[in-house]
Amino acid sequence: MDGAKCRFVLLLWLAYGGLAPAQTVKPGGFAALACADMVALSQNAENSPSPDAQREQRALHILLKSVEKQITSAAEAMPADKYGFTPTGGEFKGVRSFGQQVRHLSATNHILAAAALGEEPPADAGDETGPDTVRTKEEIIEYLRTSFAHLGKAIDAIGDKKTAVRSSPISPLPATAVTRTTLIVEALIHAFDHYGQMVEYLRMNGIVPPASRP
Repeated sequence: MDGAKCRFVLLLWLAYGGLAPAQTVKPGGFAALACADMVALSQNAENSPSPDAQREQRALHILLKSVEKQITSAAEAMPADKYGFTPTGGEFKGVRSFGQQVRHLSATNHILAAAALGEEPPADAGDETGPDTVRTKEEIIEYLRTSFAHLGKAIDAIGDKKTAVRSSPISPLPATAVTRTTLIVEALIHAFDHYGQMVEYLRMNGIVPPASRP
């Protein structure tokens, strides 16, 4: 709200608000204080996400929580000494181990979340493989959790016009079509693709995925 509008509103307030002539605050100081409050409220309203954006945020947070719970529980269910497991029966030459699946999933979450927030892709995400320093089960699960938290921040930015969005080289979305929401949805789809592989690895080791248990 500019100064002219603010002064106009204050004049209406003074004319019809029944303000008493005796004030403990000087008129000039009162007007400045009132104007500052009204400008702040106006700016907050402009920066607040629209109702549609807020609904998108709520819906995507629900989906994120569901995906995170299923994938994290599967990662926790696999014993630490099986994180290097890869199938041997059939044609599985060159496939990722269980731990590499989780680390790749997490790195991709970080890369797409960064793009959705207008950030540079994390340097340690590598070529979607994740940091070489993240090796143990505990380290990989922590990396997984931080990747979902990163996606949560991207969801919170939906509707925020001040936060930029950038395309990502790992995304099939062209720069002209990319949006914050589509990058987040892409991350969730990709995560569940690898969840399916994690499930197979668990069952090959005699472990029922927690999400599939009665």
